[in-house]
Amino acid sequence: MDTLYWQKGSLQVLDQTVLPEKEVYRTCTAWQEVRDAIAVLAVRGAPAIGVAAAYGMVLAGKALVRERPSLTAAEFLQAFHAVGKQLEQARPTAVNLHWAIARLVSMADTLSAQPVSCIVAAIETEACRIQAEDLEINRAMSRFGAEELLKQDKPLTILTHCNAGALATAGIGTALGVIRALHAKGRLLRVYADETRPLLQGARLTVTELMADHIPVTLITDNMAAWVMKTKGVDAVIVGADRIAANGDTANKIGTYGVSILAKEHGIPFYVAAPLSTFDLTLASGADIPIEERNADEVRTVRGTPIALPATAVFNPAFDVTPHTHIQAIFTEKGVIRTPDTAHIDSFFRSHH
Repeated sequence: MDTLYWQKGSLQVLDQTVLPEKEVYRTCTAWQEVRDAIAVLAVRGAPAIGVAAAYGMVLAGKALVRERPSLTAAEFLQAFHAVGKQLEQARPTAVNLHWAIARLVSMADTLSAQPVSCIVAAIETEACRIQAEDLEINRAMSRFGAEELLKQDKPLTILTHCNAGALATAGIGTALGVIRALHAKGRLLRVYADETRPLLQGARLTVTELMADHIPVTLITDNMAAWVMKTKGVDAVIVGADRIAANGDTANKIGTYGVSILAKEHGIPFYVAAPLSTFDLTLASGADIPIEERNADEVRTVRGTPIALPATAVFNPAFDVTPHTHIQAIFTEKGVIRTPDTAHIDSFFRSHH
């Protein structure tokens, strides 16, 4: 299954809200439809959101030319910036959304002396480049992560939370990319996948992906993770990320923070796999990361079936923040950041940029 693909001027998005029962693609021919697909989690995962947003900006550029063919470059850029600000509001936590939009806006600005048609052609090429880069980033990250884990020199049992796989990216995944690399080397014993309440991305997506690749996986409910760590010989936890602050504090799907506490208690190394585009060095710590709160019915119901009274008060944050002190290393496409903190991350970025 392709998470998304660009075809004849439209974006085809795999609707992840109906997986695994159905494989349905949403056709997005307007940037508003891309925004809606991101907002309802039809497309999700920080890298995939970034790619989708890039194509959303291309659709916006094409619409501006189609609807207002006499636009000057200055007028086009003003409208293009405005669309970017609106599209950014679809999901506040995943920084790749903002990164991809900023990348296309910046490119458009550098071409302000060109005809509008040239600007639009250039941003379409750049969006395609972002998608192609994501696949290569996944491969490199997976290689670095697997090399680090292979130091344990035995077949590994891994626990993961949410879905940081092919369905969350344009490639093979971040955390699941590392798992796939271990499996390819014959060094993976089993994966335990948290179901990931309330939207069950672990049960619906991670398990589906791993079973399709014939990777041994066992589904557990979120509140089984501690006992699994104690009794099933978990060797490492690997998760993805939606935003990483300058000190290494990491926002990921709600429940990740709790898993990191359990891993620390049981002496199990906790790893994050994420591209450099997921780092937000403008934020000093995780305390500055905006946390999206979603609709209460996601908790009051399970896939439309009520499990609580309609008037039940609900707190439904989509993400939590794992402190960097719980993270043994972060796997990136440029290498491994061990014992991440402000100094180590700053040094890593200086040496790789």
